[in-house]
Amino acid sequence: MSTSGSAFVNFIDVQKSYDGETLVVKDLNLPIRRGEFLTLLGPSGSGKTTTLMMLAGFEVPTHGRIELDGREINNVAPHKRNIGMVFQNYALFPHMTVEENLAFPLAVRKLSKADIDRKIENALAMVQLSQMRKRRPAQLSGGQQQRVALARALVFDPKLVLMDEPLGALDKQLREHMQLEIKHIHQSLGVTVVYVTHDQGEALTMSDRVAVFNDGAIQQLASPADLYEHPQNSFVAQFIGENNRLSGIVTELNGSHCRVKVGDAGEIRALPVGISNVGAKTTLSLRPERVRINPGDGACANQFEARVEELIYLGDHTRARVQVLGHANFVIKVPNSEGVPDLEPGSTIRIGWRAEDCRALDAF
Repeated sequence: MSTSGSAFVNFIDVQKSYDGETLVVKDLNLPIRRGEFLTLLGPSGSGKTTTLMMLAGFEVPTHGRIELDGREINNVAPHKRNIGMVFQNYALFPHMTVEENLAFPLAVRKLSKADIDRKIENALAMVQLSQMRKRRPAQLSGGQQQRVALARALVFDPKLVLMDEPLGALDKQLREHMQLEIKHIHQSLGVTVVYVTHDQGEALTMSDRVAVFNDGAIQQLASPADLYEHPQNSFVAQFIGENNRLSGIVTELNGSHCRVKVGDAGEIRALPVGISNVGAKTTLSLRPERVRINPGDGACANQFEARVEELIYLGDHTRARVQVLGHANFVIKVPNSEGVPDLEPGSTIRIGWRAEDCRALDAF
């Protein structure tokens, strides 16, 4: 019987080691809901791909168990798990046409010719490639090949679809288009998707929840908005989006707020996250778009003089690099919705931010 409650997929105390000493995945407990789009996000070597390969059946856990729909699958062969897979290199059969590639997983399952034809037609319509069924992979663009790979993973109505860096080989514009295509297909089918990427923008765009991996462990599991707005440690804050980091010492702690001394330059009011005592070292995390230029009196608990070092115009906003509190690489994103801000390199400006927008995290 399953101990996973409402989880459709569940990793329970899972570990993985290749050499018997170093754990690539450490004590993983990860419940995945039926129908959700979950992304495993992290740098190279963080354990995310190994986790996906264990779920696919290509790797076996060293310890713990994996359940799929209430059934332990540790010793179930990959082809018996009813899981669709999409890889970065597409893994299409080059000598087969598009429809022959899609027919292969159906023929293995011994479906009738009528059922095979119907499912192929539906799958090609879903990825808008009905006119390409007689072409071979070499006659398709990279984006079209990826659509075929996606259709093949979905054509046999799998319980679960796993995607391992599927858009990594595409150019930026096509990759962004395919992100939305995959998201829309997921929403229309309601299939459970587990997606691996190192691209944080991709994870934020596509996912219901994101599991951020580092050093073989999940650092935080949350919705994209929660990860960005409420990182629980310095690694997550630094890995998700752009982030200003200031190191300091906690000088006051009163529950909802704290004060942090940054060098000899001043004190900052911040929101403590996991900070337990005065005197603790901390890393302050502050998003560039949360910083205001020339804030009014009382608008921001933290206000300081800053020297403008560099300005980069980026269309919808200007990226200003300033020197403040002894830090020369402090970044501000200034929206250009009301024209380009009147800033000049070398000028002195006043900047500020609210205490609740600045998080005091573990020292990084």
